[in-house]
Amino acid sequence: MKTVALFGAGRIGRIHAGNLAALPGVQLKYVCDPMGTAAADLARQHGAQASDIEAAFADPTVDVVAIASSTDTHSDLITRAARAGKHIFCEKPVDLSVPRAQACADAVKAAGVACMIGFQRRFDPTFNEARSRMDRGEIGNPEMLVVTSRDPGAPPAEYLKASGGIFRDMLIHDFDIFRWILCADGDEADTLHATGSCLIDPAIALIGDIDCAAVTIRTKKGRLAQINTSRRAAYGYDQRFEVLGSTGMLQCGNLRPSEVVQSDAKGVRADTPENFFLQRYREAYRLEITHFFENLQSGAAFRTSISDGVAAQKLADAAAQSLQSGQVVKLG
Repeated sequence: MKTVALFGAGRIGRIHAGNLAALPGVQLKYVCDPMGTAAADLARQHGAQASDIEAAFADPTVDVVAIASSTDTHSDLITRAARAGKHIFCEKPVDLSVPRAQACADAVKAAGVACMIGFQRRFDPTFNEARSRMDRGEIGNPEMLVVTSRDPGAPPAEYLKASGGIFRDMLIHDFDIFRWILCADGDEADTLHATGSCLIDPAIALIGDIDCAAVTIRTKKGRLAQINTSRRAAYGYDQRFEVLGSTGMLQCGNLRPSEVVQSDAKGVRADTPENFFLQRYREAYRLEITHFFENLQSGAAFRTSISDGVAAQKLADAAAQSLQSGQVVKLG
């Protein structure tokens, strides 16, 4: 039996709480959140206790901490968990600062605890099937990747002000997908160019951010990746990618509430994509936390390590640098 303390009772925390409570061999013991009412309500739903952080870290029966709190708390909680000898599952990102993220990785290594970063897209059944087919050589050598990543609407500018910007807050997932798909054989990003605009909400520009971006990455082996993103898609949450290989192509489309296509005299109609990431990646969240505990038990490597978190953050920093300078950034 693994005993867990969950930090964060917001929307991601609620997803993880439900999945943790449903796992055999796992006990969700504590829920910690600055909003005491939210922690108490979530704990009550799943037979846990609301607690403060200090008590959760001090409890020797807690084997694992699951970090689903705000981004600005991640690095401190990872470091404290490592020092306390607790294994760690943490939502992305590790930290908005690459040096602090690397310091977390160093602390985890020094403590000898396990740490997995929650890049849930690697666990999406459709995306994972594409990677499995690539591993079987079904499209030959992967050469180009095109990622489309669009939210249905922009969050408030007040939220974005503390988010770290579109590259660190939103495209961090797409940078991880790039590494997972095109760099599986040890290839690495060599150059990166990013451009962007503010086309949706002028308030976003006033805080120094953008809401639309295009990023091009070239790897050391000459592979190419193009990521296009927007914080507005009127038709739903748009998450797709295609990878072109030497002998074929794999395309991963959106999920829809149903796959019914209706054809009649008025035209051909289908459901729009799922509304947001909570619906789109519902199964991915369940599979990633299952993977964490299965691999923690077996001692096998996690699919997403803290090193992956640091590497994605470096790409996000390079994108921010490229946007500001208007120049291609050389990596490595």
